[in-house]
Amino acid sequence: MLVHEHADNVGVVVVEGLTAGTKMLCCITHDNSTFELTSKADVPIGHKIALKDLKAGDTAVKYGEDIGKFVADVEEGGHVHTHNLKTKRW
Repeated sequence: MLVHEHADNVGVVVVEGLTAGTKMLCCITHDNSTFELTSKADVPIGHKIALKDLKAGDTAVKYGEDIGKFVADVEEGGHVHTHNLKTKRW
């Protein structure tokens, strides 16, 4: 999984889709540091994963930027997509 900045709270699955319980190596591209995280859900390639427990109303941060608002709680390692994250544009 790739994470762009230390302040990000979501990362992107980039190598292959994950099944729940998969332990993954995560790389923060800003400085090439790494950490491990376990997927709590099946997550397709290209989708996002929560890097910590997040609550409805929290802001999603990717690339160090605000990318939307959570409309449902997501646990660390949970699948982040249109069912729990919406743009703030409307």
